[in-house]
Amino acid sequence: MTQLNLLCLPYSGASAMVYSRWRRKLPQWLHLTPVELPGRGARYTEPLHTDMRVLAMQLAREIQSTLRAPYALFGHSLGALLACELAHALRALGCPEPVALFASGTAAPTLRSEYDRGFAEAKTDQQLIEQLRTLNGTSEEVLANQELMSLTLPILRADFLLCGRFRPLQRPLLNCPVHVLGGTTDRATTEQLIGWSQETCGSFSVDMLAGGHFFIHEQETKVLSLIKGHLEVHRRRHLQPVAALS
Repeated sequence: MTQLNLLCLPYSGASAMVYSRWRRKLPQWLHLTPVELPGRGARYTEPLHTDMRVLAMQLAREIQSTLRAPYALFGHSLGALLACELAHALRALGCPEPVALFASGTAAPTLRSEYDRGFAEAKTDQQLIEQLRTLNGTSEEVLANQELMSLTLPILRADFLLCGRFRPLQRPLLNCPVHVLGGTTDRATTEQLIGWSQETCGSFSVDMLAGGHFFIHEQETKVLSLIKGHLEVHRRRHLQPVAALS
């Protein structure tokens, strides 16, 4: 069976292993590959990045030799921006485009001036902790754990700078479909989510799910159902012609 590869990029402060539990919930034809970023997880000793495009090109060069079409990209929050940049970086290296790009839980690249206000400068530890508290994704017990916070906050600080210092470029649009997921009580507005349509000349969709910024965990079953549904369509449409390129 020819598999469709799903490369997943993590959100701010997280390791790519946040997606590892998805493996047992995906069909056999869909192969999940969490993409670990420098400075966390198994790559903890590597320096953190604060430049989105430099990071995307580094990842693209690392992935290039083992990348097999067909593949799709998924990213949540920071990961969505990075997934988009990774698609452009891979194309610049001569790789085929993904059959789909999933952008979850964040404003479109061209509509980030308000969304990322205040994130271009490094935040203090207390500011970062307050931001985590606002996102409702971290328990008070974890926030009070100084040892754990000492490991997490430098990563989060760099990740916020990745987003805050990001600026969109004028360049050829992607050709692949873009599928956007949003939380009904997340801070990304409908306009900011629909703005992702400006990143592609292919098809576009938006699906809203109940929940805040971490709706991908709160609504995991629905998120995976949407991903599988979209990719089943792209699998039927692209699997044979794209597989011939690999």
